[in-house]
Amino acid sequence: MVDYRIDRRSGVATYVQIVQQTKQALRLGELVPGDKLPTAREVVEATAVNPNTVLKAYRELEREGLVEARRGLGTFVRRSLGAAPADSPLRAELEDWAARARESGLEREDVAALFTDVLAKHFQAHQAPQTPQVPQLPPAPQTPRTHQAHPQGDPS
Repeated sequence: MVDYRIDRRSGVATYVQIVQQTKQALRLGELVPGDKLPTAREVVEATAVNPNTVLKAYRELEREGLVEARRGLGTFVRRSLGAAPADSPLRAELEDWAARARESGLEREDVAALFTDVLAKHFQAHQAPQTPQVPQLPPAPQTPRTHQAHPQGDPS
């Protein structure tokens, strides 16, 4: 089961935080197909968010095909994401690296910037473009506009 933590100061919409945290749990193997998500009421009690916000997040996850709502039973995981289990040896290496970064005096934002930069370098070339590239035509040459008399006099 996933425990949602809402950061009201993050600037990220609450329903988006719920979607992101669910996807993270799916990627880490903390949620697997067949698992039941907490009910909207349970999320509301734990986070003090509006029930409609929870339902919006669950609808978004359902729209993406990650979960399915079963009337009277709850919302269940349909499929997982990624292949990075929480007990991966790579996670242990990353934990060690993060500890060293903190010990060296780096702030969270510094570490995030470094990690994001490294991710971009290593994964950018391996991903398909999000949108097809449309060739850009050169701009049409600009000709100076001259005032031409209207055949029937001044239009003003």
